[in-house]
Amino acid sequence: MALAFFGLSIFLFLNLDLDGASFSSASASSSASSDSASEITYGSVIKLMHEKTKFRLHSHDVPYGSGSGQQSVTGFPSVDDANSYWIVRPQLVTSAKQGDTIKSGTIIRLQHMRTRKWLHSHLHASPISGNLEISCFGGENESDTGDYWRLIIEGSGKTWKQNQRIRLQHVDTNGYLHSHDKKYQRIAGGQQEVCGVREKRADNVWLAAEGVYLPVTGSK
Repeated sequence: MALAFFGLSIFLFLNLDLDGASFSSASASSSASSDSASEITYGSVIKLMHEKTKFRLHSHDVPYGSGSGQQSVTGFPSVDDANSYWIVRPQLVTSAKQGDTIKSGTIIRLQHMRTRKWLHSHLHASPISGNLEISCFGGENESDTGDYWRLIIEGSGKTWKQNQRIRLQHVDTNGYLHSHDKKYQRIAGGQQEVCGVREKRADNVWLAAEGVYLPVTGSK
């Protein structure tokens, strides 16, 4: 219930239409029925859960102490944290609109709800493993191709749904959004590293978990 009210406040803040929106506070499960799962549409606010460790994709107004020095991105162990919400946005210069469904292969952007920056990657090395660094960068009116991620749905699904196994591949570097059980000790104690790797591995599978899912608009 608390999450539903929090979700409502998000959309009031964003001036989005709540009619028909689906509020989800339950943890994602890969065994959930794809027929009953909510469609993920542009404008939805979601948490991404790392399948293997169950940590949520997270960011906060804390810069990396190495690499780019941009806002850090981590995996967070608790479900109840407002810094793990991301707004699903289309790429720049597109006809896609709020409420549209998202097909496998589509390029998307993820905007951090609290800080308004974009999930980003580049060739800087990640702090712990030395893989590709994942950061948050830019703002409402500042975004580039470093914020572009290709949605890859695992399995037979054609459009993105809650609880569906996915990969996100960074367009500029070809790195997959990745996490593992390597944890920070100081600046983000107990949180685990999120990085990019160029190979498909079990550790770069994610699922859309908690969030507020906007209804599909119109017929396609």
